[in-house]
Amino acid sequence: MTEKIDLQHVLAEVGPAFSDGVAERDREAVFVAGHYDMLRRYKVFSAIVPLELGGGGASHGEMCAFIRGLAHHCSATALALSMHQHLVAAAVFNDRNGKPGRKLLEKVAGNETILVSTGANDWLSSNGTVEKADGGYLVSARKPFASGSPKGDVLVTSAPWQNPNEGWQVLHFPVPMRAEGVSLGGDWDTLGMRATGSETVILDKVFVAEDAVVLKRPRDAYHPAFSVILTVAMPLIVSAYVGVAEAAADIARGLAVKRADDPATPYLLGELENRLTTAQIAVDDMARITNDWAFAPTPANANAILVRKSIAAGAIIATVEKALEVAGGAGFYRKIGLERLLRDAHGVQFHPLPEKRQQQFTGRLALGLEPIDLTGTETSQARRAA
Repeated sequence: MTEKIDLQHVLAEVGPAFSDGVAERDREAVFVAGHYDMLRRYKVFSAIVPLELGGGGASHGEMCAFIRGLAHHCSATALALSMHQHLVAAAVFNDRNGKPGRKLLEKVAGNETILVSTGANDWLSSNGTVEKADGGYLVSARKPFASGSPKGDVLVTSAPWQNPNEGWQVLHFPVPMRAEGVSLGGDWDTLGMRATGSETVILDKVFVAEDAVVLKRPRDAYHPAFSVILTVAMPLIVSAYVGVAEAAADIARGLAVKRADDPATPYLLGELENRLTTAQIAVDDMARITNDWAFAPTPANANAILVRKSIAAGAIIATVEKALEVAGGAGFYRKIGLERLLRDAHGVQFHPLPEKRQQQFTGRLALGLEPIDLTGTETSQARRAA
């Protein structure tokens, strides 16, 4: 059995080094490859794999805190890491509850295997084409927003398939990033989070063996797996953005001292603290609901997570915008760092579910309906967006 990892010790060791060159990487959209190498050396990628499976034995809450702290130094590294960790977290939950997950956990623990997610963009419908082949399937698709893909080892993804007997299904499966037919689009040129390496992964008739498919579910229907994924994933992901808001608030407080004689400054700082505290309370409560994997995978819990995600997202963006106002004209200079953090913060609104879709999800549950509209309107819109 391995020894439990001390993530706060790791943060103290790597955090300051990750701050170096953050502005340059953002400016040139250069992936944080060196940071991934260092995290691998510290065995961070296997940190939440249970000790008995060869991992670091850290809790879900401890990883949330680590990602949040890491974002103070490099928000792109924190966010990209959260995408790997939420896949591992889902596998931990599944393994604890007698479902497939152990094989993936052992792979991560054995080799510090880096996982790449495409799940958020795929949502219920997924995208791509699937052809039946001898012993499996040939999958073609474009999977955008694949954070960490330049250093990834395994893509965890899905694709829709029309089963001749059962109708439309979505197949979930892993694919080695170095498999024949897998390539990167080289298209990550964005407003914010520019160093996450979230490129489009292109699958061109990639063979997926039948026994590699870990889940087959009906297309366009809310499946219980999403109650697991949302509940473990969103606290990790939003923790990165709360760290962004905290970093912006730190900068603003430092600049506010120079404007202490301005009667408006205390009011502005008070507003800043209120908005930051709202974000912190929301993400802390998300972690409480996840409860280190001791939760029921229900739509009600997923809904509670999504409501808090929307509250946190609004408060995170408002915090960084208020930090710029607190800083005054000095904050407008790129060298201060607020401009980059403001752009990064706006990424939070695009993670599942965007606020209006969350409100529909929440409202439908409140009416006693299925959380997703299955009449065809919402799903057809989602397919067009994909």
